[in-house]
Amino acid sequence: MINVKNHIGVPKYKQIINAIEKAISEGELQKGDQIPSINQIKNDNKLSRDTVLTAFNELKNRGIITSIVGKGYYVSSENVTVTQNIFLLFDELNSFKEDLYNAFIDHLGSNIKVDIYFHHFNRNTFKKIISDNKENYNYYVIMPANFINTKSIIGQLPKDKVYILDQLHSDLKDYPAVYQNFEKSIFNNLTSVLESIKKYQKLILVFSDDKQPDAMQNGFIAFCENHNISYGLVEHLKDKMLQEGELYIIPEDKDLLRLIKKMKTQGLIMAQDIGVISYNETLLKEIVEGGITTISTDFEGMGKRLAEMILAKDQLQIENPNQLIIRNSL
Repeated sequence: MINVKNHIGVPKYKQIINAIEKAISEGELQKGDQIPSINQIKNDNKLSRDTVLTAFNELKNRGIITSIVGKGYYVSSENVTVTQNIFLLFDELNSFKEDLYNAFIDHLGSNIKVDIYFHHFNRNTFKKIISDNKENYNYYVIMPANFINTKSIIGQLPKDKVYILDQLHSDLKDYPAVYQNFEKSIFNNLTSVLESIKKYQKLILVFSDDKQPDAMQNGFIAFCENHNISYGLVEHLKDKMLQEGELYIIPEDKDLLRLIKKMKTQGLIMAQDIGVISYNETLLKEIVEGGITTISTDFEGMGKRLAEMILAKDQLQIENPNQLIIRNSL
C-alpha cells in the first residue's frame, strides 16, 4: 500500500500521506481501520522514523488518522479533502458566540475542519481539553475567558499555531489575538451618554467574578469616580429589590430577564423608573421592552478577522471594535 520512491521530486513524507489518502479514497482503508505502523513503513522503505512521523503528524492534525496508545494509528475520517484541522475552545455557547462561530467557519473555506470545545469557565476543564488535544490540530484558537496565568497551560501547544480570542491577559501578550478592550469599551461608551446617565441616581454593574473580565469592572469604577456618580456592584439580581432611579449595566442575558420580570412585579417602568444597558447585541434586544440599549463588539467581524489571520498566517493583535446602540431602555 505504501511504496516510497527515490528521485521523483515528491518529498518522502508527502508520498506516505498521498498513499494513505489514496487507500482511503479507493476504499482500501475505511474509518476505524488500522494503518501500517511507523516501524513497518520505516523498515519496508528504508526511511528514518522522523520521516514517517512527519507524515503521520500531518494526517493526525488534519483529523484523518488518530493514535491509540499502545495499539497504533487508525483511520478517523474518510474526508481526505480536509487540508487543515482547527481546534476552537470557547467558554460557552450563546447567540452572539454562535454569530462569531458562523462567521469564522464561513470565511475559512470548505476544506478546513473546525472542532469546537467548551470549558464552561472551569479551569480544570480548560486545562484538560488543551492537554488532551495538544498534538491533534494545525491551529488552536483559545478563549481563555477570565482565567489568568494560563501561559503554562497554553504553552504546551506550538506557539506559532495558537490564536487568542476575546480576552488577552498580560501573560499572553506574545500571542496573536483578536480581542476586546473591556476597560476602554465601558469607559468610553458610558462617557458618550453621560448626560442620559446623570438622570439616574445610581449606576449598578451586575458583575460575576467567575465570568466577567476584571477590566470591565475597572472601567466602570473609573467612569463613575471620574464623573462623581454614585455606583454599586452586585453579583446577581436573584434577591435584589429594584429602586426607582437606578441604572443597571447587565453583561448576562439571564440577569436582564430577571430584571425585566422584577420590574413588572414591582410595577416599575423601563427608562422612566429603571434604566438598563445590556452587553452583547442580539435580535431579541431590538424588540424586548421597546428595545434594550447595548454595548456590543462586532462578533461577526471578530470571526471574519480571526479566519483571515489564520489563512494568512498573520501574527497580529487586533482590537475588535465596539459600539453603544441606544434604545428605549436608557
